Amino acid sequence: MAENRNAFLLVQGGVHEQLPAAGRPLHLEAVTHRLTCRRYRLPFLRVVRTAHGPWREREGLLVRTEDEAGLAGYGEVAPIPSFGTETLAEAERALDGLGGRVDAAAVAGMGERLGCVRFALAAALEADSAGPPAAERLPVAALLPAGRAAFAAADEARDRGHVAFKWKVGVLAAADELAMLDDLLARLPAGAQLRLDANGAWTTRQAAKWLERCVERPIEFVEQPCLAEAAPGTAGRRRSEDILLGLAHDYPTTLALDESVTGLASLRAWLERGWPGVVVVKPALAGPPAAILALLSAHRADAVFSSAFETAVGRRAALRMAFFFKGRQPPRALGFGVIPLFKDARFEGLPAAPFVSGEDINRMNLEAAWNALS
Repeated sequence: MAENRNAFLLVQGGVHEQLPAAGRPLHLEAVTHRLTCRRYRLPFLRVVRTAHGPWREREGLLVRTEDEAGLAGYGEVAPIPSFGTETLAEAERALDGLGGRVDAAAVAGMGERLGCVRFALAAALEADSAGPPAAERLPVAALLPAGRAAFAAADEARDRGHVAFKWKVGVLAAADELAMLDDLLARLPAGAQLRLDANGAWTTRQAAKWLERCVERPIEFVEQPCLAEAAPGTAGRRRSEDILLGLAHDYPTTLALDESVTGLASLRAWLERGWPGVVVVKPALAGPPAAILALLSAHRADAVFSSAFETAVGRRAALRMAFFFKGRQPPRALGFGVIPLFKDARFEGLPAAPFVSGEDINRMNLEAAWNALS
């Protein structure tokens, strides 16, 4: 991350503390911005089916900041309460409490509970920070639907040039999905690996059966086989966390945490416990970009940056983070294979593609999404 650290601003003590490419942090004078918000409710192009049930539309808020010189910045509040984020109502109350003005101190004073709000405001305040190198590009994992529909989707994604794939499991009966695994793997291009995402739907016994089947198969990792928050109370959560750690150490297939690391606090806790696998970071849910990147870098985390089904506004800020994080090399494929996501294409910002480049990100027009809500 060193050569690109000037791209994000840490919010500390009421000032922007810019991280330059080298040398000591540069302290900038605190600037108050005008703040406006617009709520959205956008139908998905296709129903998103997960272990939590069908999901038909996305609700959230777009925020716009403007400084005294007229420079505008945009951010997105896209909570998923079932993942442990704040609710949309909580986010609206927090934004209303700012009285139409925001600065770095206000963001710094918000609790970690408001991770989606902090992400949105920090991204908007960083409007003038540098973008990723135009020529750099990262692969995108194709998201395959649950069940046998994954076969045709895998064929289409392979033909488009995808080299990474992710299959939603834990939706049908485990035995039925296990029976499909080898047929699906046979459709992938040579050298490709498959990610399995259970969204915490499995029992420990089901997870063990899947991990046994994954041995000697081209499985990149198994994402969130069980939920660490399933048991009530601190002691119960600790036991369920120990189950995940036990599975990670008992089987050679890499495990990944997703729902368990939604916010900055939970991500920090797992990294400090020495989690040996991957952490799937949904930036739009986690908090200020600079704080997340600093935490991941400090722990040399094996991270995958993933979509929270946000619009182009949140997607741009999240993708910039993925480009600026210099972790595992080569980097793992991005979890942004949800495009096209919305019925209204004005909120996409990027075309569906097996790779995304810095140039793609830098030319995204956030104002178009904002104006679409007027």
